[in-house]
Amino acid sequence: MRGLALLSDRVKNIAPSATMAVSNKAKMLKAQGVDVIDFGAGEPDFDTPGYVKEAAVKALQEGFTKYTASTGIPELKKAICEKLRRENDVAYQPEQIVVSCGAKHCLFNIMQAMLGPGDEVLIPVPYWVSYVEQVKMAQATPVPVKGEGLKVTAEDLREKLNERTKMLILNSPNNPSGEVYSRQELKAIADLALSRWFYVVSDEVYEKFVYEGRHWSIASLDEGLKDLTITVNGASKTYAMTGWRIGYMAGPKEIMEACAKLQDHTTSNPNSIAQRAALEALTGPQERVTEMVKEFDRRRRYMVKRLNELKGVTCPMPKGAFYAFPNVEGLLGKTWKTSEALTLELLQEAKVAVVPGPAFGMEGHIRLSYATSMENIEKGLNQIEAFLSS
Repeated sequence: MRGLALLSDRVKNIAPSATMAVSNKAKMLKAQGVDVIDFGAGEPDFDTPGYVKEAAVKALQEGFTKYTASTGIPELKKAICEKLRRENDVAYQPEQIVVSCGAKHCLFNIMQAMLGPGDEVLIPVPYWVSYVEQVKMAQATPVPVKGEGLKVTAEDLREKLNERTKMLILNSPNNPSGEVYSRQELKAIADLALSRWFYVVSDEVYEKFVYEGRHWSIASLDEGLKDLTITVNGASKTYAMTGWRIGYMAGPKEIMEACAKLQDHTTSNPNSIAQRAALEALTGPQERVTEMVKEFDRRRRYMVKRLNELKGVTCPMPKGAFYAFPNVEGLLGKTWKTSEALTLELLQEAKVAVVPGPAFGMEGHIRLSYATSMENIEKGLNQIEAFLSS
C-alpha cells in the first residue's frame, strides 16, 4: 500500500456516539436472550400514528417512489412554513427551508456549509453527543460552556467569546437535561448574538415535549436575530417517526442554498415516501402528540421520584424532552471511579442500560430515557435499586 494511511484524520479525530453504542449493546444482549431494560434509547416507544402510515401507503400505491427536489417537495416545505408561522411566530418562505434525512443530517449540513479551520463554536454543557463531533468534522473548534447548573446564561457565553466565535448551538428543550430556556433567558442570548454578531443554531426537535412553562423559538424574539438563526426541527420525536428520517431547517436563504448544494452531492433528496408521511403528520390531527406528551409527563414524575429515593442520587425534575439526568456523584468513589464504570456495571449486573454523563460533557451524571413503557420503567428502577442495595 506504499505507506498510505487507511483512514482520514477527519474520521480518526471523532468519537463514536455513546448513545448509539449503549443502544446497540442493549439490542445485542436482547438478541442473545438477555432481558435488558433499555433507558438509553432516545426515541418514543409509541407507534407512528396510523394516519401518517396510511399517507405513506398511499404514496407507494400512487408510485411516488422517484427522486424529488433535493431540498424537499414543495407541499412539505409550504407546510413547514405554515407550521413555523403558526406555532413558532417566525415567517419563512419555502426557499428558506431545507428538508433533510433527519435533524441530525440538517445539523451536519449546517456545520459543513458554515464552518472551517479557525472557527469556534460555543456549545452549552450538557450537550447532545453529536454537536462536538460534527463541529470537529467541519475542522472547527468546539468550545464547551458550563454554567452554574444545567443551563448557561448570556454572561457565561460572553466569557467564552472572541474574534473566532462564529456560532452557538442552542438546544431547548435540552437533551440530556430536560431543561427549557425561558423567554427572558433566550432574549438575553439573542441580544448578545446581535451585539457580538455570531450565528445561533437552534435545535428545537423536542419542542412539543414541554411539561412546565412553554417553548420559545429564539428566532421569534428579534427580527434582526432571525437573519443570524438557523432553526432545526424534525418529525422523529414529535410524531414517533425516528426511522422515517425526516428533519428540516429554516434560515437565511444564502445558508439554505449552501446546504442544498451539499445535499445535492451527498444524499440527493430525503426519502420520497417519508416526505409524504411527514406532510400528513404536520397537517393532520395532533391529538396523538398531546396524548404522548401526557403519558411522558406521568412517566417523568414517577422516574424522578424513584431516582431521588436512591441513596447517593439526586435528580432535578426535567421540564422538557424525555430524559432524566441525575447526579450520581454520591455513588462514585471506591466501587466506581467514574459514571462510565457505574453504567457498565449497571448493564452487566443489573441488566439496565443508561448513558454515562461524559458523553454529554458532564462527569458525575447519567442519562435515563423515559421514552419506554411504565412497566419497563418500574422494572428497570427496581433492578437499579436492588443492585445499589446489594
